[in-house]
Amino acid sequence: MKALQVVFGAAAILASTAAAQAGTLEKVKERGELICGTSPGVPGFSLPNAQGQWGGLDVDLCRAVAATVLGDAKKVKYISLNPKDRFAVVQSGEVDVLSRQTTWSLSRDTTLGLFFSAITYFDGQALMVKKSMGIKSAKDLGGATVCVQGGTTTELNIADFFQKNGMKYEPVSFASGDEAIKAFETGRCDVFTTDASALYAYRLKVANGQDFVILPELISKEPLGPAVRRGDEAWANIVRWAHYAMVNAEELGLTSANVDEQLKSANPEIKRFLGVDGNLGEGLGLTKDWAYRIVKQVGNYGESYEKYLGPSSPLGIPRGANNLWSKGGLQYAPPVR
Repeated sequence: MKALQVVFGAAAILASTAAAQAGTLEKVKERGELICGTSPGVPGFSLPNAQGQWGGLDVDLCRAVAATVLGDAKKVKYISLNPKDRFAVVQSGEVDVLSRQTTWSLSRDTTLGLFFSAITYFDGQALMVKKSMGIKSAKDLGGATVCVQGGTTTELNIADFFQKNGMKYEPVSFASGDEAIKAFETGRCDVFTTDASALYAYRLKVANGQDFVILPELISKEPLGPAVRRGDEAWANIVRWAHYAMVNAEELGLTSANVDEQLKSANPEIKRFLGVDGNLGEGLGLTKDWAYRIVKQVGNYGESYEKYLGPSSPLGIPRGANNLWSKGGLQYAPPVR
C-alpha cells in the first residue's frame, strides 16, 4: 500500500508540474506580449540598433511567434541572458521561448526540462587567430592559449579537439563572449573559439578585425535553435511551426512583398498555406491565416538570412548548409497540409 501511495504521489507531482507548465499560449495571449530570451548582442542573430529595435535571425523567430499568436510581430519583450542563466530562466517560466544561439545536444534535450523545437541555423565551432601568426590549420595550434566563453558547449568541444589531435593547450575562460574577444584582441590568448557564425559577428565588433582570420576547420556540429519548457506540447508546436512556416514560405516563393498578391494564387499549396483554403491553424490553436501573418510581418527564412547574415550583409556568410534542401542545403520543413 505504501509503495502504491509513493507511486501515486509521484504521479500527482508530475501531473501538477505538467499542468503548471501548460497553457503558455493562453498566458501569452492574456499578457499581450511574448517574452523572448536572447543574447545581449550578437550581430546577425540578436542585436538592438540605435533606436533600441532588436534584429537578427534569432529575433525574427520570436517575431514570427508573436505575429502568429498575437497578430503583431512587434509585441515582443526581449530579455538578454548569459549562457549560465539561460536554461534556468526558461525552466522557471520567466521567458516563453529561448532563441539565443543555443546548441541542441543530447544532454540538453534530456536533462534540462527543455524541448528544442527546430534547427534554425546549422553551425559549427571554429577558431580565429591573428593573421600575423601565419597559421593555416587548427592542427598547427599545439601549445596555444585559447580564449573561450564559459558555460557553453564550446569548452567541451575545444578540449575534445586538442585531445583527439594529441596537442596541449591552455584554456582561458570568460563569463561572456565580449570579455573573451577583448582578451583575444589585446593578446592575452593566441586563439578565440566559438561558433563560426559568432566569430564572423565578433570580428565586426573589434577595431582591427581585418587583422584576424577564421581558420577553415569546423571542429563540431552546432545545430542552433529555440527551446521551450517541456510539459506544453501545444506551445512547442507553435514555436516549431513558426520556423517551418518561414522555410516553407521561401520554398513556395512567398515573400513579405508578394504575399498579399499570392492570396489570389490558384496554387493549392499556397492556398492551404495562407489559409485561403481550409483551416490548418486550428490544430495549433491559431486562426487560419497564422502563416500569412508570419510572411507578411517577418518574411520568409531566406529574407531573414540575407538581411542579417548573407553575402550582402556586413557578416557576409554564405548560405551553405542553411540553404533550402532543394538548393543543396539542410533547411527542410514538413509540408503544410
